[in-house]
Amino acid sequence: MGVFVQEMLQLYLIAVVGFTVRKTKILNEEANHVLTQLILYITLPALILFSLNIQFSFALLGDFLWLMLMSAYILLLSIFLASWMRKRSQLSTNKKSVYEGLIIFGNQGYIGYAVVFAVFGEQGIVYLTMFNIVYFILIWIYGIYLFTRDTVAIEWKKIFLNPGVLFTSIGLIIFFLPISLPVMLANTLESVGKMTIPLSMILMGSLIANVSFKDILFLLKDKYIWKSAMAKLLFIPLLLLPFAAFSIPFSLFAVAFLVAGMPSAPTMSLYAQKFGGDALFASLGVLVSSLLCAFSIPLLYFILYLLY
Repeated sequence: MGVFVQEMLQLYLIAVVGFTVRKTKILNEEANHVLTQLILYITLPALILFSLNIQFSFALLGDFLWLMLMSAYILLLSIFLASWMRKRSQLSTNKKSVYEGLIIFGNQGYIGYAVVFAVFGEQGIVYLTMFNIVYFILIWIYGIYLFTRDTVAIEWKKIFLNPGVLFTSIGLIIFFLPISLPVMLANTLESVGKMTIPLSMILMGSLIANVSFKDILFLLKDKYIWKSAMAKLLFIPLLLLPFAAFSIPFSLFAVAFLVAGMPSAPTMSLYAQKFGGDALFASLGVLVSSLLCAFSIPLLYFILYLLY
């Protein structure tokens, strides 16, 4: 837990840096657009490709199938839940897509890795990479669809042929074949990919800095920000409990259960910024869920303790 708290504090401090440099005009109004493009088209695809650069073996096939099944199951239920909550909400159009995205997609690529590594070490990272495969594909296809479906003509080519889907496809080929990337290329992808979360948090802080403190306090009273956080952090991971009745190794179920309860993904702020959603609503939603997960993740640990 000490490692986890330290990781969370680092995230908040990076967001404060983004807030400060925007308030002091070190970053100008164009910076948000530049950061969004840099993350979506360079650093995030590099992170995906690096994450999938692991050796697959038939000895892991059973574990792989269980993790893929749990991932597809929880994401599908999350989509249905988010759609139902969206229809019952009274939000404006540019907030509804954000609301859905905050509920469905979690910060599995950074906080997820930090938590799993602290508990299970290197083996946990292998399991998490497998669990994240469906997530990587869905966040680039369905995630973008959420923000573009209300346009006059949906550009399916942009939804399916974007850097995230292309790099995930390449990563899957590397993952399943008995090959790995050259060390120099893998190290380059690691260095570039690891910029994703710091840059995302800087962007989040910069987006929040564009709004007055009074307006931020008003938005924090929005019940939908808190509803999305509660659904993402607590209700969604509990939907995995039926799998505890099967003879699944503890480490597999624990990885899936904990990662399903990660806070909302900063990628939602990027999509909102790029595709015309409410970027401030997205940023505050991510920030609130990231703060609350300091309490929800220990609770999920406790539930695992009771089960096993």
